[in-house]
Amino acid sequence: MKCRKCNQEAIIYQKYSNTHLCSEHFIMDVERKVKRDIRKFRMVGMGETIATGLSGGKDSMVLLYILHKIFHKRHDLKLHAITIDEGIKGYREHTVPNAENLAGELDVPLSIFSFKEEFGITLDELTKKKENASCTLCGVLRKNILNKAARELGADKLAIGHNLDDEAQTIMMNYLRGDVDRMGRMSGVPQPGLVLRIKPLRSIPEKEVALYAFVNNLPVSVDECPYAGEALRNEIRRMVNDFEVKHPGTKYSLLGGAEKISEALKPKEMQVVKCRVCGEPGSEIMCKTCRLLGR
Repeated sequence: MKCRKCNQEAIIYQKYSNTHLCSEHFIMDVERKVKRDIRKFRMVGMGETIATGLSGGKDSMVLLYILHKIFHKRHDLKLHAITIDEGIKGYREHTVPNAENLAGELDVPLSIFSFKEEFGITLDELTKKKENASCTLCGVLRKNILNKAARELGADKLAIGHNLDDEAQTIMMNYLRGDVDRMGRMSGVPQPGLVLRIKPLRSIPEKEVALYAFVNNLPVSVDECPYAGEALRNEIRRMVNDFEVKHPGTKYSLLGGAEKISEALKPKEMQVVKCRVCGEPGSEIMCKTCRLLGR
């Protein structure tokens, strides 16, 4: 098939838009959506420092690459990448070097942290001691380090590589759990001590993120986290993907509907307190990180 915008051979068919695109126009389409969302949600402001979570997976690699491509001529902006080594044997040995290589190629400063250094224990060791799901443990501890690192770097925003699939799955999980508070926080609520998170890839389907990485020759690892299969999110992923196949555009519909709901539910201000153990901000007197670590 030929590209809808030119006579070149198409590399992708977007079923949700009924569009065939060649490599050049596919790249332009992805970057157009990212730029649109950055403007729409005012993700980046004048003179800001943007910390970027860089795990070495496809989403974070594409995120840093696109942000650098869009803003590298803006001398008032600064990018700083943050990589976290959770201590997952046979997995992080491949992804961390990818993160280091890309940050080096783009000349973006990179800070590397580890669970072992920050908490005195790796994720592999922690999962053997705790009954909690590995993804729950990892998510809470990663957020703790990312926020602390971004704050210490003086970052105004923390960019994370959540794509359209991630957002659609999160929205559906919130619906099924009846988690009204999380629905209201999806649009982003500034909180004392917490660096505001932004999601520039929120409108890009996961498969398109992977294809974008491929056509731009990004050093992305294809290895999957060994703990990924344990997550409830996998069941939600299969359900949402099934709906997307039968009804193209379902993921965009979920995202659009959630935007309207989150604005209606968005709290003016959230109650944030300092953890009595570590001093980090949270919703309770002892933060989730300290509770999970048994401090």
